[in-house]
Amino acid sequence: MKTKQQLVSEFRRAEIIDAARSVFARRGFALGMMDEIAKVAGIAKGTIYIYFRSKTEIYKAVLDHDMKALKETTLKRVDAANGLKNKIEAFTLSRLENAEARKDFFRIMDSEQGNLAFTRSQYRAWLREPVLRLATALEEASRRGEIRRVPSEKVAWIIADMTRGAIQRRLMGQSDTHPAEESAFLLSFIWASLERFPNSRAL
Repeated sequence: MKTKQQLVSEFRRAEIIDAARSVFARRGFALGMMDEIAKVAGIAKGTIYIYFRSKTEIYKAVLDHDMKALKETTLKRVDAANGLKNKIEAFTLSRLENAEARKDFFRIMDSEQGNLAFTRSQYRAWLREPVLRLATALEEASRRGEIRRVPSEKVAWIIADMTRGAIQRRLMGQSDTHPAEESAFLLSFIWASLERFPNSRAL
């Protein structure tokens, strides 16, 4: 059981993170000021420093919070989907819809450089569990003969990278299709590469 102080602390941190996300989305990291974050959160500026030492620390907390939330959402949707095809669609669509809903912040996140940018290892850590869940579904479908034999984990990471590529094109304004349409295109492309060849069905 959490203490009242712990609950208040978690609530305050969540308020600051939500406010910072809004400010960064509108202003960018460089122009997003602590004064404005405090105003949006409805707290005194000094209160922020009780929970975060700097604007950079807040930015990283927003990023970590959102990536962990996305991981949980992706896992739930993949687990709830029946069959490999639906699981792949659940994986791609959950990520595309999340990026669309938070497009402005994701655009800033994707463009930041230096110590603000998330590293490849961080990206893989956030994605690892959903990707492995997808790899398990690929392996099971392969054993049942629903798809051709493929290196399941490698293919799962390829699907993740293709989805990230689609998100980056959207953030750069190179695609304005609905997330569901984008996901359907990815699925059709991925599924065509997984299907058993006609002459192999009899084997």
